[in-house]
Parts: sequence; structure tokens; C-alpha cells
Amino acid sequence: MPPNILVVVTTQWRAQACGYSGDPNARTPCMDALAAGSMNFTQAVTPHPFGPFARAAMLTGVSSPQNGIRDYFDPLPPGTRTTAHEMRERSYTTAFFGKWHLSMRDSRAKLTGEDHARTLVPPESRGGFDFWEGFESGFLLNDPWIHGTRLPKPVRLEGYQSDVVCGRAADMLNSIKPAAGPWFAVVSLEAPHPPYNAPAAGIRPANPGSLVLRANVTGEAEARARVDLSGYYAHIEATDRSIGRLLDNLPQETLVIVTSVHGDMHGSHGLFRKGWPHDESIRVPLLARIPGSAGRDDRPISLIELPRMITSMAEGRIPSATASPSRISMPSVVHLPDQCSRTWKGVRSGARKLVLNGDGSPWLCFDLEKDPLEICNLVEDPSRGDEVRELAASVSW
Repeated sequence: MPPNILVVVTTQWRAQACGYSGDPNARTPCMDALAAGSMNFTQAVTPHPFGPFARAAMLTGVSSPQNGIRDYFDPLPPGTRTTAHEMRERSYTTAFFGKWHLSMRDSRAKLTGEDHARTLVPPESRGGFDFWEGFESGFLLNDPWIHGTRLPKPVRLEGYQSDVVCGRAADMLNSIKPAAGPWFAVVSLEAPHPPYNAPAAGIRPANPGSLVLRANVTGEAEARARVDLSGYYAHIEATDRSIGRLLDNLPQETLVIVTSVHGDMHGSHGLFRKGWPHDESIRVPLLARIPGSAGRDDRPISLIELPRMITSMAEGRIPSATASPSRISMPSVVHLPDQCSRTWKGVRSGARKLVLNGDGSPWLCFDLEKDPLEICNLVEDPSRGDEVRELAASVSW
């Protein structure tokens, strides 16, 4: 029988914020253990460092805005073909749990709170999944509202959101009998998204002054970064524990992918949140647990390749990155505090990154091998003009 496949998607968890990545602040024993027995795609990036844009790309394999998401409040068009359709055609039972963030929602309502958390996602807007149970958004990291296949109206469930979603996912997936064939499931978690000061399932936030900051966090950004990161790492630890419990409660032979929609700047370059083209915003963890296969893949890969990875695993093949640079972009400005204030598009390999403004003019260029913290913008170096123009030629699409 083809293998069961689980995809766990978190939010705002940047690639650097894991113990196995060398972050001294991150307490991630479950992710560290998973990484030790998985393919670790060390150069993984999100195609768009903002929730709905990236989620649509990850589900469809089509970048924004071509997938229908041009603006933050755009819903995924009903009937859009997703990985769920592909896997159903391969005789998989498909299931989705947790944060959707791709349905119609009121742009006038508060982003954080019950308005969006209780927004009903109609069956035709659930991406073609056989079973769907979750919530539109709302950023309620505790006591989430859940609705879906088993719950026609939203019901508030007590507990840490990651625990609630992972627990319900494990219960439902374990109820699928082997005779029913293989299953494909997505478990989508909001944490470690803000509000970072929300309780984190009993995890005590670290003393902000004890945290080790990235060397590109300086000046006025440091004080805020320390406060945010204190709560951020608590939610990372709590969500790491939730993911560990989920994996422990599923058959060991289940194939698993764990990643994040995007990262968070947390004061690097004086910036916060996402939408920015810097590595703190675009690089994400990407682990693929396939029995008998483990190691590092240091080639470029984008989460837009997730549908290809999933079908490869369903066919018994080991997914791999490619030698081609990854395309990254923000197709529109999201008018929320701290977010990037311009549109842009670019390419990133393991060695270089070039970002162009919406009008095609160069904005940023970095030598990632010599300058991983992206301190020196080569666009401003006249001796690098030929290199910038050569990279710019590869950005047009």
C-alpha cells in the first residue's frame, strides 16, 4: 500500500530558530530528533513571506498572484486544484486540520480575536479535502474555535491551540482503518505567530536579557526584539512538544514533512515581522522523514515545490532540491504594522540573493557565503555592477 503522508505547517517559525540549526535560545528536542532522522533541506525558502500568499502557493504549486491571491484578504478561488485533488486521484483519503487562512473574511474586523476565528469556511472553499476541521484565522493561540466536517458550527475548545489541533488530528487519523487505503493529511498550526505574550502551554518565557541575539540586531531594535523573542521561543518550545506528541501517536512508518509558512525578522536590520526579503523572513525549516533516508540537502528549494515533494513520496521516491535558484516575491503591500512597504521579486541560491523593486530596479544583492547576515548590500558597490546585472537577468518571470 502507498505510504501515509503527514505535512505539518507552522507559522512564523524561521529556519534559524531550531536547536539543530544552532540557535542557543531554541529548546526544540522533538524537531532536533526529527532532523537527525530526516532529510534536512537547509536552504529552504518560502515563495512569499506572508501567510495567504504562501499557503496558496504551497497547496497549488502555483505562485501568487497567479494562484488567485494578490491581496492579503483574497480567498483561494473555489474549485482551485490543490494537492488534495491530486492525492484523492491517487486513492488517498485526504484531511486538513487547523489554520486555513484562505477563505473569505471581513477586512474590517480585528485580525486577532473571535471574528476571524469563528468565520465559517464553506465546504466549497476547503481546497478539495475529504475531511476538513479547523478555523479561518484569528491568532487565538489558546482555546481555539474549531468547525468543519464533524462540527457544522464553531465550537470553542479549551487548551493550547497546537495541542488541540494535533490531538484531534491524531485521533481522526488513527480512526482510518488500513482497509480504507492510505491517507494524506495537513496539520496547520498558527504558533509561533504573535501575540508572543500569549500563554504557551505552561512554558515559562526566558528572561529577555539572557537571549543571544543575531549579530544584525542592533540599536533601538534590540529592546523590542528581546521582549518578542522571549515569548516567541516559549511558543516554539510548546509547539515543538505538540508536534512530538502528534508524531508519537501516529505509526512510525508515516512519512512526514515539517515546515513553516514564513519566518520573522525579530529586529534584524531594525525590522520586524514578515514580508521582507531577508533570510530571517524567507528561510524556513523543511524536514522530510522517510525511513531509510536521512542527511542534508544544501541545494536551493522553495515551498512551492511541496506538491512535487508529496507526490514523489507517494510514489516511493525520495524528494530532492534542485540546482536552480529559488524565486521569492511579495506581489502586493500588506497594509499592517511592521510589514514590508514595497512590492518586490527576486532569486536566492545558496550563495547569492538578488531582490528587485516592483519597477524592476535593483534593491538588494548579497553574497550569502561571505555575508550570511546580509550586512553588505552589493547593489551599492559599483564594482559589482556586472554581477548584479547578470543576476537581474534571471529574475524576470
